[in-house]
Amino acid sequence: MLKQFLSKLPRKSSKFDGEDNSVAASPRVTGRANRSNSGSSSSRSNAPKRTSSSAVFPASIVSGIEPLVPFKDVPNVEKINLFVSKLSLCCVTFDFTDAGKNIVEKDVKRQTLLELVDFVASGSTKFSEPAILAMSKMCAINLFRVFPPHYRSNGSGAGGENDDDEPVFDPAWPHLHIVYELLLKFITSPCLDAKVAKKYIDHSFISRLLDLFESEDPRERDCLKTILHRVYGKFMVHRPYVRKTINNIFYRFVFESEKHNGIAELLEIFGSIISGFALPLKEEHKIFLWRVLIPLHKPKSLGVYFQQLSYCVIQFVEKEPKLASTVIRGLLRYWPITNSQKEVMFLGELEEILEAINMVEFQRVMVPLFWRIGCCINSLHFQVAERALFLWNNDHIVNLIAHNRQVILPIVFPALERNAQNHWNQAVLNLTLNIRKMFIEMDEKLFVSCHSHFKEEEAFLSSAAEKRKEAWERLEHAASLQPMIGNTAVLVSPLIT
Repeated sequence: MLKQFLSKLPRKSSKFDGEDNSVAASPRVTGRANRSNSGSSSSRSNAPKRTSSSAVFPASIVSGIEPLVPFKDVPNVEKINLFVSKLSLCCVTFDFTDAGKNIVEKDVKRQTLLELVDFVASGSTKFSEPAILAMSKMCAINLFRVFPPHYRSNGSGAGGENDDDEPVFDPAWPHLHIVYELLLKFITSPCLDAKVAKKYIDHSFISRLLDLFESEDPRERDCLKTILHRVYGKFMVHRPYVRKTINNIFYRFVFESEKHNGIAELLEIFGSIISGFALPLKEEHKIFLWRVLIPLHKPKSLGVYFQQLSYCVIQFVEKEPKLASTVIRGLLRYWPITNSQKEVMFLGELEEILEAINMVEFQRVMVPLFWRIGCCINSLHFQVAERALFLWNNDHIVNLIAHNRQVILPIVFPALERNAQNHWNQAVLNLTLNIRKMFIEMDEKLFVSCHSHFKEEEAFLSSAAEKRKEAWERLEHAASLQPMIGNTAVLVSPLIT
């Protein structure tokens, strides 16, 4: 029926003179190209993966395209058939790395894709199963591809060392972004029956869509983020598979490669998913928090996706406050003691968690937590020390500390005193003095007690250090007095007990 319909359609001139740019023309493939692209019964998953942004088809295929009539020139009952035909003909791809090659044909295909976008956006006709198949096949051929190795090794999110590198832009983007726009409008169209579409937008399709998050082009990842979110919302049956597949990407990133360009976008998707979790949280979701989100604090490239990761974690804590102590233990487990910039990030996330924590959960973790905060207060990196001291600017955190000052003040007091005595940074010194004053006003008796204990400890440590120094001096003196046998000095008797 499709062939009979196409034979009756009036064809435009095959000479692309570019005069009619107001009409979105569609290419028609003849000969070998038609036979290779018209197999509607073949699965779109059989489309070959490519190793570059766009495949290069033989010249004999590209030169055989002709325009078809626009949608406005056919009756409504035939528009879906024409829609399928145009989608099939858009399966022809071009080499976009050579800007001077097939210029007219590329423009014809671009105009055709724009016409398809307008047709889908109009929502005038319910999509048939052949139309859904044709759309999935066209998207698979144009979008799904395997990126070369340099995409994986030099990405902006690959290792944290090249965070300031310029992003890499795909030369095929002027073509790809229209395909993405078409796919987005198709998925969100009220004319699409999800029960039928799920057979073609299936696990294989979703898996290959997720593979595209490896793209170095941030524009492509942004489009993918929107599309995947719409897929998750429309196809409820695929939701567990989407979560599982994204989890596997996170696992490979954390425990194997630490190289992936799309971690920030995937976390942004999950942030939206988490906000929709029903209470009480399922065990699956709690496992995701402990096994995925907490370990994601470990990689060197944390700064690339920290904002999205922190948002996901806070979403969990706000939904179920008793998870706060679990999260804090996880952060302490992965605390970056040798990376000052990551320490500042961790302290910022801690403040957000402490704003949402309740008293019971706070008391479970306050001892190890404030021992770590004390270490940060004494940090020689002024940004770390300053960020740790800024915690006392938060009224909720000060309230938690005040109610548990008998435990917390003895832990942080030595750090405050050492800072007050000899920290090199004036801003840190001023903040330290302000906090000391705050503790005095909070409980002067406890402060005096801690100060007395601190002085005793300092005196004991000073005495022990002096004894060690004297012992080493005696040892050095004894060594200098011993008779020499050959080139070796022999000690008569040990002088250190």
